Amino acid sequence: MSNNSEFKKNSKHDPDAKFADNERLKTQSNFLRGTIEADLDDQLTGGFTADNFQLIRFHGMYQQDDRDIRSERAKQKLEPLHNVMLRARMPGGVIKPHQWLAIDKFAEDKTMYGSIRLTTRQTFQFHGVLKPNIKGMHQLLNSVGIDSIATAGDVNRNVLCTANPVQSELHQEAYEWATKISEHLLPKTRAYAEIWLNGEKSETTEEPILGSTYLPRKFKTTVTIPPDNEVDIHANDLNFVAIAENGKLIGFNVLVGGGLAMTHGDVNTYPRKADDFGFIPAEHTLAVAEHVVSVQRDWGNRSNRKNAKTKYTLDSFGVESFKAEVEKRAGVKFEPSRPYAFTHRGDRIGWVDGIDGKHHLTVFIQNGRILDYPDKALKTGCRKIAEIHQGDFRMTANQNLIIAGVPAEQKAEIEKIAREHGLIDDSNSEQRKNSMACVSLPTCPLAMAEAERYLPSLIEKTEAILAKHDIANDDIILRVVGCPNGCGRAMLAEIGLVGKGPGKYNVYLGGNREGTRVPKLYLDNVGEDVYLPALDELIGAWAKERLTLENNEHECFGDFVIRKEIVAEVKVSKTDFHA
Repeated sequence: MSNNSEFKKNSKHDPDAKFADNERLKTQSNFLRGTIEADLDDQLTGGFTADNFQLIRFHGMYQQDDRDIRSERAKQKLEPLHNVMLRARMPGGVIKPHQWLAIDKFAEDKTMYGSIRLTTRQTFQFHGVLKPNIKGMHQLLNSVGIDSIATAGDVNRNVLCTANPVQSELHQEAYEWATKISEHLLPKTRAYAEIWLNGEKSETTEEPILGSTYLPRKFKTTVTIPPDNEVDIHANDLNFVAIAENGKLIGFNVLVGGGLAMTHGDVNTYPRKADDFGFIPAEHTLAVAEHVVSVQRDWGNRSNRKNAKTKYTLDSFGVESFKAEVEKRAGVKFEPSRPYAFTHRGDRIGWVDGIDGKHHLTVFIQNGRILDYPDKALKTGCRKIAEIHQGDFRMTANQNLIIAGVPAEQKAEIEKIAREHGLIDDSNSEQRKNSMACVSLPTCPLAMAEAERYLPSLIEKTEAILAKHDIANDDIILRVVGCPNGCGRAMLAEIGLVGKGPGKYNVYLGGNREGTRVPKLYLDNVGEDVYLPALDELIGAWAKERLTLENNEHECFGDFVIRKEIVAEVKVSKTDFHA
């Protein structure tokens, strides 16, 4: 697919439909180069202009500004304080201690906020990088083997992988596949190296997998090892569920078409679970990944970006039709899915022993924000551990950090550092550990309400409600996001708050512990004065009326509200979610 006219010829959509403007800018970008270099030299503005505002996303950056001071700067007749957020490409979230030390120093010296932000995309972000520091940032990352190619924009983004260090040998195989998939699906243009690394300029003539107009919309991929689902497979376009025999990987069940983003007020948008296409032997992994992408490339909606994700392509043309086209292009026939089950979604906080004789410490990082706070010097603690650690770090999709591969003789020293700096805090409740928020205000331009800054107080109020009903040791998967774009995965939570306006949220109930059910709207556009009393009443009823299951565990809150018909179960998102 070398140009738009060829796309129109192959498209299953109306060939006469007008393309979204993003298709124009990609076509005219000279394979993602645009005029970014000219913008870098423009000292009259701290931002990027016109198409480059969008194109830098393909290089892993978003232009932002500090919204807390936007109005004050406007009064002073100053433009917003433009800066960029960079998201690194780190398949599987594995980062070496020397790399950690490098990003720690850059965050300290060259960003407005000084923090390292662990994200739900199992990588780290820098926030608040001013234009004069952008090129140096990329060069610093490159010097330690890190880049940010294709972590945003209409491409396959950072590939997630189960971080569980207990199944060490199986994790290594899954991680290697995550890395291979990431490399295989990367853009082939040399634009990144030319612009940021002073690379030799060379002409790009084609993108064999992504095409000259790249994908219709963002595309997300995971590799996961049951029974863990901490990557939330149903939030992603393409998922490889590892199937093992005798501890060895033999292949994957392939699930396609998950996604959580939607638009307030638009019933044609909705969160959706992925469909199970079937099993493939491991040797077919890259071919299947490539051609799920190529079918979405050719069949996805390029006229309406709100309906451009893979989930809508499947609903428009049918799961079986999409699956058959993948089989035809890849030359692979999906076998019946192999049995598997998810029983766990959160991270295993604390020490666990791996089968390789090494020890692994998962530390809880509230909201993923690694910074030195008055009572917890998290950033200093991570740095001190990195200075002596012999293994690696693994960032998780739940915004936490695993200090992996610790030999027995070093375990006590690392625990001592972690405790002294607040990385281990035994007072954290299960509710706190199982709550999550997106970044939101003040940096995200899409945020409608607070999320990261609001979550700590919301957790305290939720903890008080649980204690009031004598279930203080229980927890509910709670997620808060500032807008409906899905970054904090609220649409797979038992209680999901989605920002609607300052202090106002839509409240969704009915997800489950395993992350395999989309919740449904319970309250629309309400504040704490409405939703906290409502949750108090529901949690009280749950405490008294929940079932005891066969394994002696209690019925989870999400299952309870479905069973009691407080909200209806979402079985088919296209018809059920807005019904």
